[in-house]
Amino acid sequence: MLKRFAVAISIACLLSPAPFVAQSPASTNFNGQTWWDYVKVLASDDMEGRETGSAGLVKASAYVVDQLKKSGLEPAGMNGFYQPVQIVSRQIDESGSSLALVSAGKSQPLVLGEDAMFSTRANLAPSVDAPLVFVGYGLKVPERNYDDFAGLNLKNKVLVFLSGSPAGMPTALASHYQSTGERARTLREVGAVGYISIPNPASMDIPWSRMTLARARPGMTLTDPSLDDTKDVRLAVTFNPAHAEKLFTGSGHTFAEIAALGKDRGDLPHFPLALGLQAKAKLIVKKIESSNIVARLPGSDPTLKEQYVVLSAHLDHLGIGEPINGDRIYNGAMDNASGSAMLLDLAAAMHASQVKPERSLLFLFVTAEEKGLLGSKYFAAHPTVPKSSIIADLNTDMFLPIIPLKILTVQGLSESDLGDDAREVATQLGVVVQPDPEPLRNAFVRSDQYSFIRQGIPSLSMSVGSVKGSPEAAQQKQWLTERYHAPSDDTNQPVDLAAAGKYEDVMAALAMKVADAAQVPQWKSESFFRRFLPQASAGH
Repeated sequence: MLKRFAVAISIACLLSPAPFVAQSPASTNFNGQTWWDYVKVLASDDMEGRETGSAGLVKASAYVVDQLKKSGLEPAGMNGFYQPVQIVSRQIDESGSSLALVSAGKSQPLVLGEDAMFSTRANLAPSVDAPLVFVGYGLKVPERNYDDFAGLNLKNKVLVFLSGSPAGMPTALASHYQSTGERARTLREVGAVGYISIPNPASMDIPWSRMTLARARPGMTLTDPSLDDTKDVRLAVTFNPAHAEKLFTGSGHTFAEIAALGKDRGDLPHFPLALGLQAKAKLIVKKIESSNIVARLPGSDPTLKEQYVVLSAHLDHLGIGEPINGDRIYNGAMDNASGSAMLLDLAAAMHASQVKPERSLLFLFVTAEEKGLLGSKYFAAHPTVPKSSIIADLNTDMFLPIIPLKILTVQGLSESDLGDDAREVATQLGVVVQPDPEPLRNAFVRSDQYSFIRQGIPSLSMSVGSVKGSPEAAQQKQWLTERYHAPSDDTNQPVDLAAAGKYEDVMAALAMKVADAAQVPQWKSESFFRRFLPQASAGH
């Protein structure tokens, strides 16, 4: 099946008709150009940055649906191809909001945007006045007998922590416990009223100067309270690490000391700070509707076609925002028109091949990823097919083909059989596979595969990788610093079409391998994420 599909794709793309799994690195079935043509439409200025709930995202969604129809896919949403998602939007009104540090009854106002900023994913309390406590990384990881809160009285306190995790903590485990939901759960357990997060200077994707430009953007949660990870969080603040010494005044410690330890994932101290925080937050709240897009490629096996492999990517981005170099449209070409375009290109290629996998494929374009994985969280909890029929999710988010694809970074490589499948497919195509080389970035919980993992479904996400410390790694880091979540992530940037094409080769082969396998993917026995299996949850 896989070989026939590959040969048909080769003919469709007017490339070498050699068998798919036997392709040499220099000869691919996808050429990257058709993928880029889709990117150019989705990331055009006409789409206005595809902000959740915006006319631009509606327009992009209509384009995606039109292309799926042309590729002969069946609608698999609740309303044709669409699955409506109900969302609460919260925007900070800084004219009625403030932050101040308090010491010995004296208030020191903080400058919003320069010193710190509110996070509006939580339903912030109108006012908070509470002491501060530094809690290291702010993590409680029972599997490692690790507890940053042990022995501390944190009731009615504001927790201050440095993002990151201690050395020796497995990447997936560390990422899970740094997720918004786990942070909020621990906050409730210890009785704290809120938190201040200090980005780790050693792992900031983008500089503070650009982070702060987005502070007026709306934060969002799902209207379904059972899917709101931030409920009961009364205060959520991000503090500029360049100004974080202010928090440690009079504590006997300095932020320079903390940052130096955090750079190498060293153990951090825990101690009361000599300050309190006064916060006032005024929110502009409204309800909006957005939609996931779901399409089905039916399987060919009479029995197995009732099972689904999900191929997912988020369609939304950041919309129109504060200008950088005079440009206000945050086009999101790599993040994540690239992933959505890959799904469209793959669907078109499969249609041209006239070859079907044995299991069915669901092509899922989710909304509101940038708002906290909301679209995928809703779909994974309320799928448009029976939940038990979904056997895997293969997610693509900002796979970044700006360097040659020689190394593939796989999030979730060691967690399930999917990692073994990805390694086998990539090796056949001359690509080396590696786990996450930068665990401090917490990429494993920052994209839509995590929503499926939380429902017990084996999942992974892949991207073009590099060797830490190499020129290619430096190029990727520069991209994050200059283009990630910036208007310059547009179609005027350099791109490696051959790398994009080879990535599509890998994803096509992986999708077919999983869909045609005799057995469904399983979590590894040692994987932490086995606990999210329904039967495991019932007994956990």
